[in-house]
Amino acid sequence: MTRLLLSLLLSITFAWAKKPIRIKVVVVTMFERGAPTGDDPGEMQFWVEREKLDRVYKFPQGFRDLRGNDSGVLALCTGVGTAKAAASVMALGMDPRFDLSKAYWVVAGIAGIDPADGSLGSAAWAEWIVDGDLGHEIDGREIPREWTTGFIPLRKSVPYEQPRRLPDEGEVFRLDPKLVDWAFRLTKDVKLEDTESMRTQRMRFSGPNAQRPPFVMKGDTMSSLTFWHGKLLNRWANDWVSYFTDQKGNYVTTAMEDTGTLQSLTLLGPTGKVDPRRVLVLRTASNFDQQRDGITAAESLAETKIGSYAAFVPALEAAHKVGSVVVHELVRNWSRYRTNLPE
Repeated sequence: MTRLLLSLLLSITFAWAKKPIRIKVVVVTMFERGAPTGDDPGEMQFWVEREKLDRVYKFPQGFRDLRGNDSGVLALCTGVGTAKAAASVMALGMDPRFDLSKAYWVVAGIAGIDPADGSLGSAAWAEWIVDGDLGHEIDGREIPREWTTGFIPLRKSVPYEQPRRLPDEGEVFRLDPKLVDWAFRLTKDVKLEDTESMRTQRMRFSGPNAQRPPFVMKGDTMSSLTFWHGKLLNRWANDWVSYFTDQKGNYVTTAMEDTGTLQSLTLLGPTGKVDPRRVLVLRTASNFDQQRDGITAAESLAETKIGSYAAFVPALEAAHKVGSVVVHELVRNWSRYRTNLPE
């Protein structure tokens, strides 16, 4: 009887040890420059250090090891680009070690910003996530005179041809509007870091929003594997986002990964492993998406190097400072948000 009882206890203990870890919030970052602590920061480092994400979960099927804490927060670093983001998010979603069925996903990373809408160091919560890669393209030297771009929606023959194809093939994702509004209201008064170099840089751009001190806003984002730059491509980005959102969205930030992340979460949704409604995308402005007055796009791009952006570290700070307000609220009031989405 003693042996049987011991065996039963061991079986229960083993089964308990294998019980998936319940995650409340997944913080999705995209790159890290070196180690996750103690050196020049990337998008993950401030989260690891400040949220005490001391637990390391080996993640050989992804880009970097996962980091977590005892409060139910897990940080993922996907790697740069839509392909790596899609692969890493899918790998985490299928990982049997974690119960992600009620988890919120907070994407927090840096981006270029449209000076018509925002300033360096600003933070934008997106409702619409638009893909900037899927499509047809002809060389710019062969664009018909009446066209504004040589990039054409997939399965169309002229730019912005109507009617827009529905359903699309992953060109656009819409996040839960009430959840996005809730995150914005919660964080709209967060004071963001400003520096002398940021002030100098933004005064080289015309327009009231470009010259404002950093602020929290709502604004939509476009994801593409190509790091594009310049006033003409800014016009394309605005038109592209407008087209795919039926004029409901407003392009504000340009990044590289978010449609990959959203595609994997969307595909995981029917399995019950994740809830695609529980996703937020926060992008913070490390640089403007175009040249300042008096220089060319090529000259401006030459100045735009990772780590040397005028607002690189302040943008990393903003991603954590704004994003952590939402993460802390979700964790602190988990009994409410586990079953009901914030409104």
